[in-house]
Amino acid sequence: MKVLANDGLAQSGVDALEKAGFEVILNTVAQDQLENYINENNVDVILVRSATTVRQELIDACPSLKIIGRGGVGMDNIDVQYAKDKGLHVINTPAASSHSVGELVFAHLFGLVRFLQDSNRNMPLEGDTKFGALKKSYAKGVELKGQTLGVIGFGRIGQATAKIALGLGMKVIAFDPFFEKVDLDLEFFDGQKVSFTINTTSKEEVLKNADFVTLHVPAQDGYVIGAPEFKIMKNTAIIINAARGGVIDEVALIEALEAGEISKAALDVFESEPKPSMKVLMNPNISLTPHIGAATLEAQDRIGTELASQIISILK
Repeated sequence: MKVLANDGLAQSGVDALEKAGFEVILNTVAQDQLENYINENNVDVILVRSATTVRQELIDACPSLKIIGRGGVGMDNIDVQYAKDKGLHVINTPAASSHSVGELVFAHLFGLVRFLQDSNRNMPLEGDTKFGALKKSYAKGVELKGQTLGVIGFGRIGQATAKIALGLGMKVIAFDPFFEKVDLDLEFFDGQKVSFTINTTSKEEVLKNADFVTLHVPAQDGYVIGAPEFKIMKNTAIIINAARGGVIDEVALIEALEAGEISKAALDVFESEPKPSMKVLMNPNISLTPHIGAATLEAQDRIGTELASQIISILK
């Protein structure tokens, strides 16, 4: 049986599949060539991440497909229900990248509260001539300890992010329509464990009271955060989106930053990905990464292993 890992697959997954007798194809086939490639090579399984889409037309045109796999959580690039209705298995790895995304949120936060996103732009340009002036402009950093993190969307990734915050001594408040409370266990290197219970509240309360707001929601029909929400937030607040492009209104975000309604932002995902708005890219108060939330060696290793295990279980 053949597995096309069109957006790549960690070696752990390749090794497990090949050991089980599968042929793993690591070619990256252009979207408009997928139908021909799958049919010509009689592909049984297609694995994607966020780059490749698997829509109804492709499913209908490729009768050899038995499994569609998504390396990650969100499956908005796959017509999931249609595939299931046609008898295909649709799999993903919802837990594998949670901690990696949470750490990226804090990479952005640590950078923003100490002005690293701006300092890293200006030090190469002016560090040798305006060192004192730059030192003065970046001298009002704040500590994360004791601050309040607001989490909108308290599933696996939101909870993983909250655990990091708790470990730093932050207060965590959360909104999620599906949870009234969540019990979190912080496990440490020596086996010790500390338990916390987070009672969720309304989105408005989170926005009003949080020093930092992080989004961990699936793709939506409309914006989760737009102009009305920015007006609720503290004018010193920072917002982070490492979830999905389109859950923040980026036009409203730029306006809120320029009006001083919020202080800063961090984006790992974008409305017009893979060609983000130039206004977003050039804004000095936004910390930017190119959709790398799950892009750690550890997460990709877990994703590869989990996908392989599910495929073997289904087809063997």
